[in-house]
Amino acid sequence: MQRNSTGYTIGFAAVVCLVASLFVSGLAVALKDLQDANAAADKQKKVLIVAGLLDEKAKPSNEEVEALFVENITPRIVDMSTGEYADDAVDLASYDQRDAAKDPAMSFAVAENKAKVKAMPNHAVIYEIKDDAGTLEQVILPIHGPGLWSTLYGFIALEPDGNTVKGITFYEHAETPGLGGEVDNVRWKSGWEGKKVFDGSGNVALRVVKGKAAADSPHDVDGLSGATLTANGVTYTVDFWMGEHAFGPFITKNLRG
Repeated sequence: MQRNSTGYTIGFAAVVCLVASLFVSGLAVALKDLQDANAAADKQKKVLIVAGLLDEKAKPSNEEVEALFVENITPRIVDMSTGEYADDAVDLASYDQRDAAKDPAMSFAVAENKAKVKAMPNHAVIYEIKDDAGTLEQVILPIHGPGLWSTLYGFIALEPDGNTVKGITFYEHAETPGLGGEVDNVRWKSGWEGKKVFDGSGNVALRVVKGKAAADSPHDVDGLSGATLTANGVTYTVDFWMGEHAFGPFITKNLRG
């Protein structure tokens, strides 16, 4: 076949594409374990950060993160239909809460809500920190909800009273840097510490306001300049996950009850 023929050109291009696709596919398979390990370590790192056990700017190895996590954090399982602990319900080592929420056999539908959560996993993984005497110091709850461009996945840490915020962080989102991406700003996140989730009537009152929050407000957090929709999404997220259709029953029975 002539090298300058149409058939040769098409055949050559097809071979190149095939070789390239095989190379990329092989590389993806080879790197999957490493990618999964990095994702797991990053999630553990975020739990440690929101708990105040790791500096935001620290760059520990995956092994160091895992060691610090194992030493200080105790994962627990919560039955989301009752709010009770259910530590034997699933295998922590293999359980993926996000996958469970997509499986009708492992989840249940929830009423329409502004956080856009359509299904609740039957079981959620939470994290506890206790002192040497076994007294609970804080509990860390997974949350997720809408941003402008993406779903924000994160954690909120509460003191043992189930009402006082220790911290908040997001470990996955695709919001615009400098705008909605300011949910990662250390200064903004520090404004959550000490805020109260519930008002005197037991209703979720914690929210991100537009502009500057009043200094004496127990529930309001500074807004995100130029990112109103992301800020609203954070408010909707907190309102849903602290409420009666998510972690509200757990908080009432195990922390505030």
